[in-house]
Amino acid sequence: MCAAIRPGFPTILGVVLAMAFFGPQPSRASEERKIFQGTPLFRITAGPAEGRPVLLLHGAAFSSKTWQGLGTIDLLAKAGYRVIAIDLPGFGKSPNRRVDARSFGVELLAHLGIDRVVVVSPSMSGRFSLPLVRQHPKRLAGYVPIAPVGSIEFAKEPKKSPVPALVTWGEKDGLFPPAQAKRLAQSFEEAEVLILPGAGHPAYLDQPKRFHEALLEFIAELENPA
Repeated sequence: MCAAIRPGFPTILGVVLAMAFFGPQPSRASEERKIFQGTPLFRITAGPAEGRPVLLLHGAAFSSKTWQGLGTIDLLAKAGYRVIAIDLPGFGKSPNRRVDARSFGVELLAHLGIDRVVVVSPSMSGRFSLPLVRQHPKRLAGYVPIAPVGSIEFAKEPKKSPVPALVTWGEKDGLFPPAQAKRLAQSFEEAEVLILPGAGHPAYLDQPKRFHEALLEFIAELENPA
C-alpha cells in the first residue's frame, strides 16, 4: 500500500492513453431507462460490449451526467472499457424509492448483466458499494472508493477484502478527514492510497486529470498484473 502512483505508472498509462486516443473508436454513449426492482433506472453506457465493465456510481449532489460532463465516460470507453454510469434511486432521472443497500449492488450487477466489474464509488454511493465489496468480492475485479460513506464501519470488520482497491481522497476533504483513507486501505489485502493535492470532498472534480490518470493505470494493471 502506498500514497502515490506505482513505479510502472508511466509505461502502462502510455499504452492506455494511446488506446484511448488512437485506438478503434467505441460506439457512442447511449442513454436509457430500464425497469429495475419495479421502477425505472436511468443509465448511460458506452464502449465496446466485450470490454472490461466499469460501473460509475455518484455522490449525493451528483448523477451519471457528472461523469459524462467530466469526460470520464468517454475516456474509459475510448480505452476499450465497457462503461455504465447509473442514476441511483432518487437522483438524476431515476425516481425515488425505498432501497435495501445491502442487496442493491449485487442485484444491480445481475440486472446489468455484468460481472468481474470495476466499481467507482464516491461519497454517498459507498452505502451501496461497500456491502457489495464485503459480501460478493468475487463479482468485482477492482474497487475505487472516493471518500465513501460507510468507510469507518467497513474498516471495523476484522477480515480484509481480497478486492484490489484504489482508495482515493481529497487532501482538503472537509467532510471525511483524509486520515480515513489509510484506515480504509488497511481493510483490503491489496490497496493503494491516492491523495489528490488541494482537492476537497469531490476530489475527482477538483483534480480530474490526476484522477483519470490514476484510474486508467489502476484498471490497466488489473488487466495486466506485474
